[in-house]
Amino acid sequence: MKTTLVLTIGMAALLPAAAQSAQPEKPNVIFIYADDLGYGDLECYGAKLVQTPNVNRLANAGIRFTNAHATASTSTPSRYAMLTGEYAWRRPDTDIAAGNAQMIIRPGQFTMADMFKSAGYATAAIGKWHLGLGDKTGEQDWNAPLPQSLGDLGFDYHYIMAATADRVPCVFIENGMVANYDPSAPIEVSYEKNFEGEPTGRDNPELLYNLKPSFGHDMSIVNGISRIGYMKGGGKALWKDENIADSIVVHAQHFIREHRDKPFFMYFATNDVHVPRFPHDRFRGKNPMGLRGDAIAQFDWSVGQLLATLDELGLTENTLIIVSSDNGAVVDDGYADEAFEKLGDHKPVGPLRGNKYSAFEGGTRIPAIVHWPKQIQQGMVSEALVSQIDWFRSLAALVGARIPKGAAPDSEEHLMTWLGENQEDREYVIEQALNHGLSVRTKEWKYIEPSYGGAFMPNERIETGYTLEPQLYHISEDYEQKNLAKEHPEIVYRLQGILKAVKDKQP
Repeated sequence: MKTTLVLTIGMAALLPAAAQSAQPEKPNVIFIYADDLGYGDLECYGAKLVQTPNVNRLANAGIRFTNAHATASTSTPSRYAMLTGEYAWRRPDTDIAAGNAQMIIRPGQFTMADMFKSAGYATAAIGKWHLGLGDKTGEQDWNAPLPQSLGDLGFDYHYIMAATADRVPCVFIENGMVANYDPSAPIEVSYEKNFEGEPTGRDNPELLYNLKPSFGHDMSIVNGISRIGYMKGGGKALWKDENIADSIVVHAQHFIREHRDKPFFMYFATNDVHVPRFPHDRFRGKNPMGLRGDAIAQFDWSVGQLLATLDELGLTENTLIIVSSDNGAVVDDGYADEAFEKLGDHKPVGPLRGNKYSAFEGGTRIPAIVHWPKQIQQGMVSEALVSQIDWFRSLAALVGARIPKGAAPDSEEHLMTWLGENQEDREYVIEQALNHGLSVRTKEWKYIEPSYGGAFMPNERIETGYTLEPQLYHISEDYEQKNLAKEHPEIVYRLQGILKAVKDKQP
């Protein structure tokens, strides 16, 4: 009996090694998701006035996509779709979220984090969230654990900003509680009215010693910068904008080190390029474009810090890194940071028409880079038409995860395209503008459905593409300069049919 027992244990001990030799080790996966970073904002995409050596390193040894698309030209819907595999316009509550919005992704939904967790991964979300917290809008108690947070969505660890840096509350949330909570300064948040005695940017501009608004953004003041929304308290928990990048990098590095011995998935979402742009002293005044250029450089530094940590731990070879952005670029989005005045020859959206918020290409065509040395052996450029919504099912295929029936209803599996094994195009991508207008983009054509809204956003100086006329553009010719809808009614009809079929699809 003893001999048999010893033999059984011996065989069991050999099984993991045999299995490992038969099946490749699962890669770590890191999403580096920038905010408002445009198609032309990176050096490897043609930017001349800013240096991005760390992103260049990823592009030069990985795959740089030139026809990649976010699902929306604004943040909240874009992130919702990417993390759930469902187009945001299918839900009525996925517009740009206030800082006190309830959780938009509901705990019952199967998320990308759930998918990775089911495949044995440790999961983390670090940085900008902007998808709501708590179970009821405007009723969060920021002085206690939130009843619903990212732990309910598959993330083992989370250190996040509730929304964006220009919206209150201006504190980090760690695992569902305010980080560095200061009991002497209890937190109150409102998006309806100010708290008695609290200064605002509108009434107290003399207190704005870091940045002043160019339009809007004139409510509660934190760190010498006025925001959207009203906030009271916070004390030692309040962030300093110049330290945001350092804070999220340090927490990301800690997570990587803690999980060096098992596969991990990390959603690392930066705020640098989003307003208010107020990078650390290390970067300020170093770029000819001023604060916006400095912020791009700070984003690149954050990428470099994560790479250095992976290099140090010997994890780079088998870590799949995706660098992208949630929507296109905007130059002036509400703060007087001289972004337009110092833009020079820099083209934040490259040759494209439109910007963030727009129905045109500049709103949704974004940089996308995939780097995985173990699988991708040399740098390449892919012109394949791809959509961020397909990361969900593509990566599920990579790690062998099973997706429940009804989950990720709009995501398609295009793993071989994302890994550069082929350059097969998605048949079409669907894009959503700020005004909820939808577009259908094929490799050759783009149809923009008629929609309401002004043709120009004067404060942001953005051409929106909103019109009551159907629009059809031959993408490969002139970057949406000539509307060909009347010349090609048959193509309009075909693309309208695609859009109708997608709208009618029952998730």
